[in-house]
Amino acid sequence: MPLSTEQGRIAAQAADWIISLTGDDPAARAAARSGFDAWKQADPRHAAAALRMEAMLGQIDAFNGRPARVALAASDTRRRAGRKTVAAAGVALAVALLTGLTALGVPSLEPSVLMADVRTGTGEWKTSTLADGSRITLNSGSAVDLRFSQGQRVIRLLRGEVLVDVARDPARPFLVQTAEGSIRALGTRFVVERSGGATDLAMLESKTEVRDKDLQSPATVVTAGEKVRITAHGVGLVQTVDPGSVADAWRDHQLVVRNRPLSEVLDELARHRRGFIQYDSRQIAAMRVSAVLPLDDTDRALHLLLSSFPALRIRTVTPYVVMVDAPAS
Repeated sequence: MPLSTEQGRIAAQAADWIISLTGDDPAARAAARSGFDAWKQADPRHAAAALRMEAMLGQIDAFNGRPARVALAASDTRRRAGRKTVAAAGVALAVALLTGLTALGVPSLEPSVLMADVRTGTGEWKTSTLADGSRITLNSGSAVDLRFSQGQRVIRLLRGEVLVDVARDPARPFLVQTAEGSIRALGTRFVVERSGGATDLAMLESKTEVRDKDLQSPATVVTAGEKVRITAHGVGLVQTVDPGSVADAWRDHQLVVRNRPLSEVLDELARHRRGFIQYDSRQIAAMRVSAVLPLDDTDRALHLLLSSFPALRIRTVTPYVVMVDAPAS
């Protein structure tokens, strides 16, 4: 039976917690264990989802003869080291685990994300210098694949957000691709975000050519100080953006929003937070946000929202479970 939206959210949280227990840092693993235990105690549905996930992992462990989470971590380490092959048992285990997670309705742990060339965990920011000298910065919960050849340079954004600084190479076009479309760099610096079935581009310097996934329509040229959204329906209207504010926000790890639905803001904060934020979409449907919020301190960001919306109620069930609603007075 397919999972409901809420069941899918809980299953995704359970899977994220379990994956977080595989970290290299003992202190981080201990913190993750404490958080996972608190999350399970906060709601009987959490405990049930965790039990199902652990049972599935136990079955895979029995089949393969080694801990599933350790095998996943080992496979990922070998891939990052650049090896073309991994042990057959490790691959079989990873495929079995990922298939099981997909069956549970956990889109955030699809194989392409877990095995991405560059990815970040919750609250992590990472800058990488690529083989051609270009630089990419990923913020929390993001993942990209790299496809460089003699003819072109391609970054495929699987999830999250990336800041791109393109190194000049006239012989090899530089493209950022997502499920919604492609962006060909004609200049140097821009930000691409993928979430909720849409791709958002903000140009900081120079310009890009933007096409939808079908590549049928003429390219849309987006220049510095402009932004555009790509969806399944095509490339949207070009709008203005302050490139200085976008650059400052990346430098200071801030979320800058103007007249954006509160639900989208909460989803963005949740991507930067260990645990999850639950809200009643009907109660907050009319609320729109214009603010600058700290992504490194989501508790503070949530309380800053209270100053804009006196009717809003934020309840911290545990440090890892936050409930937001706007009850009628």
